[in-house]
Amino acid sequence: MIASDLDRTLIYSEAAMRLGEPVADPVCVEVYEGRPISFVSPLALAGLAELSRRVDVVPTTTRTVAQYERVSLPGVRTPFAITTNGGRLLVDGVACPDWDRAVADELADSAAYEEAVLALAGAFDRPWVLKVRDAERLFLYTVFDRALADPDWFGELDSVAGGLGWTVSVQGRKAYVVPAALTKQAALAEVVRRTGATRVVAAGDSLLDQGFLEAADVAIRPAHGELHDAGWCPPGLIVTRRAGGGAAEEIVDLFAQA
Repeated sequence: MIASDLDRTLIYSEAAMRLGEPVADPVCVEVYEGRPISFVSPLALAGLAELSRRVDVVPTTTRTVAQYERVSLPGVRTPFAITTNGGRLLVDGVACPDWDRAVADELADSAAYEEAVLALAGAFDRPWVLKVRDAERLFLYTVFDRALADPDWFGELDSVAGGLGWTVSVQGRKAYVVPAALTKQAALAEVVRRTGATRVVAAGDSLLDQGFLEAADVAIRPAHGELHDAGWCPPGLIVTRRAGGGAAEEIVDLFAQA
């Protein structure tokens, strides 16, 4: 089984595509409000489509269901998808109610969404915070201006989130504040249970991916992103040579070799 984060691992914004060497003829895989916003290397897309004919490919993303549904990966078979940082499990594109109930039970001992909204209101009331969004009332994220952000603000977010039993992940211009109990690895374990998969190869770039990378038989991360900046490199981890959109080509090649 292949489990992979999407943004900045397989697919990229126009700016993130340019983090490394240029990618020839990137394929648009997401349009929002009439504007193309996410792209993938054509070589990575073709390779992933071929792999999906032989093994299950499981997108494993922090995107909400609605945000995930905007992404189109032509030719890639995805019978399962993990969205909303593990909060939703899609089976043939439909949210699984059994998993919804399991997540609600798991989060019962965490600070409630409404409590988090109130606790974080002060930290979010900053001139560099451009938007605050809820993710299906499971977690919160902000879009912020990195050039204006006070470096101490990230520590403030960590402190408030930690007091709630939540965690913070900063990815590009977005800061995610998520219950510690809401994880991609828990949802992936459920997919493994349902499919009987005996080997998992995983890729991701952010703190929110670390758990399922640690649980995988083979773990890969690109040479950019939150984990790269933190210097996260446990034994056995494979790190791509390239950064940016070209890293996706390496990641798919590594999937095929694993």
